Amino acid sequence: MNIFIGKEVEDVSFDAFHEGKEKEMELADFSGQWLAVVFYPADFTFVCPTELEELAEMYPEFQKEGAEIISVSTDTVFTHKAWHDKSEAIGKIKFPMVADPAGKLSKMFGVYLEDEGLALRGSFVIDPDGVLKTIEVHHNDIGRSGKELLRKIRAAKFVREHGGNVCPASWEPGKDTLKPGMDLVGGI
Repeated sequence: MNIFIGKEVEDVSFDAFHEGKEKEMELADFSGQWLAVVFYPADFTFVCPTELEELAEMYPEFQKEGAEIISVSTDTVFTHKAWHDKSEAIGKIKFPMVADPAGKLSKMFGVYLEDEGLALRGSFVIDPDGVLKTIEVHHNDIGRSGKELLRKIRAAKFVREHGGNVCPASWEPGKDTLKPGMDLVGGI
């Protein structure tokens, strides 16, 4: 894996299907905002459309947090377009669908399955400065939660805006946070 929590993610360019067109983009295009990079195995599959539909429906909530989503698979932009045009669920997507047919991004983020030429289900949150804040990777037969991804962005955003505070387990906006210090040691 070429990326690490707390380190800046190097810039990389890629093609994406977005707003009905093929676009050349790069990670630097999202500088200054939160970014959720969501890897999935393949278009025209089973679990993937359930995840991507959920993210598409939640997209306005991500945008309210100043966050962008990019979904990434090892499919081409042409396959993304065909899937977007064919599937009612995928047709809801407004965020960029990144094409990674050579596995460049998948390898960089450590989710590439060499034997299959596919990516694992990986979710990565990058802050406005390009620093990696969270990593979640799991087996391809287990779908992820868009709600949890949004919660992680909100928690990372809160910590960034309220230096010195940390978010406990299952923290949600409006709930108590913690201020680390000797007074808390053994007191929780």
